[in-house]
Amino acid sequence: MTLSNIFKSIPDNLDDEVFEQLIQSDNIKIERIISKGHVTPEHEWYDQAQNEWVMLLKGEAVLGFEDQPEIRLQAGDHLNIPAHQKHQVRWTKPDTETIWLAVHY
Repeated sequence: MTLSNIFKSIPDNLDDEVFEQLIQSDNIKIERIISKGHVTPEHEWYDQAQNEWVMLLKGEAVLGFEDQPEIRLQAGDHLNIPAHQKHQVRWTKPDTETIWLAVHY
């Protein structure tokens, strides 16, 4: 058993978005994502085979969806993204880390 803190061990270099797997099994994957001004390239979409429940723990973000309105997220907000719901990260705060907790199931 290892004790960790979701807000600790933030890399100094955030030139690239960070995807850190916390737990993985056959049916579930839990990851911490750290963004700092990162966005999904304009013509690319996440189109995942699993459902994704995501919570914004710190920072702010805007998610875009193929057939739905954009959603602005602030710390504490969470939503469930059904499998194959195409989505993009359209904006994250450029001056501070945005920390996500994502559960793929």
